[in-house]
Amino acid sequence: MAGTFVIAQGGGPTAVINQTVVGATLEIRKRHPGAKVLGSIHGVRGIRDGNYVDLSAIPEDRLRLIAATPSAALGSTRDKPDAAYCDLILNGLKNAGADAFIYIGGNDTSGTQQILTDAAGGKIAFVHAPKTIDNDLEENDHTPGFMSAAEFVAGAFLSVDLDFRALPGIYVGIVMGRHAGFLTAASAAWQLDQDSGPHLVYVPERPFSAAGFIDDVRATLDRHKRCIVAVSEGVSTADGKALVESLVPPERLERDQHGNVKLSGSDLPAALERALAEGLPGKRARVDALGYMPRGYVGAISAVDAQEAFDAGAFAVTVADEGGGSVALQYDGKKTVLKKVPLKNVAGKTRHMPDDFMLPDVNRLSDAGMAYLKRLVPQKYKVGKPFV
Repeated sequence: MAGTFVIAQGGGPTAVINQTVVGATLEIRKRHPGAKVLGSIHGVRGIRDGNYVDLSAIPEDRLRLIAATPSAALGSTRDKPDAAYCDLILNGLKNAGADAFIYIGGNDTSGTQQILTDAAGGKIAFVHAPKTIDNDLEENDHTPGFMSAAEFVAGAFLSVDLDFRALPGIYVGIVMGRHAGFLTAASAAWQLDQDSGPHLVYVPERPFSAAGFIDDVRATLDRHKRCIVAVSEGVSTADGKALVESLVPPERLERDQHGNVKLSGSDLPAALERALAEGLPGKRARVDALGYMPRGYVGAISAVDAQEAFDAGAFAVTVADEGGGSVALQYDGKKTVLKKVPLKNVAGKTRHMPDDFMLPDVNRLSDAGMAYLKRLVPQKYKVGKPFV
C-alpha cells in the first residue's frame, strides 16, 4: 500500500485526539515497515505550506506520552477549504508524495475529505477519522472526545448541585454545542436522584423561550428551593434565532473568521443573569460559561475514550488500505465496533440528539437519554447524599 501517509488534525482540540494520531502512526509502522508518516502542522495549512513533522522518526515512548496528552499536538485549524484551497492541498499532497491522507476531525473535516476525494480521482486514499466533543457525526453511536468532555460536564454539575444545596440559589451553566445537545445532556449523567440537579436541561433540538425559562426556574425553586440549569450555547428561539442574538445587542456580538456568532462569548452569561434578575427579582443567581474547559481537561480523560480514539486511528490505516472512507464508532448492543462507512454519509452532516432522549413536556432527560449517558459516562465518584 502507501509509501507515504499524511496525518492532520482539524477543528477543536480534545482530550484524546492525540491518541488517534499515535494509533495511526504505530499501525502504519506495523503494517507498512519503512513507510513515511508525515504530521501536518496546523491541519491542512501544513499541507498547503509544506510544513510537516516526520512522525516516522519519533520514538514510540515519546509518541505514547503525546497520545496521553490533551490538545492537538500537531496544531489544528478551522479553515474551511474552497475549491481553490483544495487545489493547493492536492498540490501539497502531491509534492509530499502522499499515497494516503488521514484527517482527524468532525463535520467540516469529513466534508473536506469528500471534496478532496472527488477532486483527486482515486490517486490518493482519503480517510476521515472521527473526533468531536459535540458527538454529532452521522453513522456514529458516539465520537472520540465526547466521553472525556462529558465526564467533565457531569462532574461539574454534580459538584455545583452539592454546592447549591448548602447555599440555595439559581445556577446556570452554559455548555458547548452549536447544533447538538449531547454534551449539555451529559450534565445529568451523574445525578444522585430526581431531587438532584441539573433540574432543567435546554438543548438546541428544542426551541427556547425566555419567558418559559423564567417560569421553569420559578417552579423549580418552589419545589427544590434551588435550581441548577444546563443550557447549550446553541439553543435558539422558535424563529430560529440563536439565543445570544436575541439577548445581546448586535454591537456586542462576537463573530469568528467565518462570520458565525461566538455563542458562549458575546456576553451571553451576563445577558442571562439580567433576564433572571428581571424575571425573578431578589433571587441569588449565577451564570457561568464552561467554555473550552470540558474539551481537553487533563483531569477528566476517560480511559475508554482514550482507547477508542487510539483504535480509531489504527483502523483508519485499514480504511486507507481499502481506498479511503470514514471511520465510524458503532454500538452492536454489547460493545463499540469500528466500521468503514462512505464519506458522503458523514460529510457536512449533523447528527442531532434523538427526541426521545428528553421528556416530552419537561426540560429533563428521559430514561432513554439517561441510559445512553450512563453507558458512556458511568458514575466515577461515590458521594454521600447531603442532609439538606
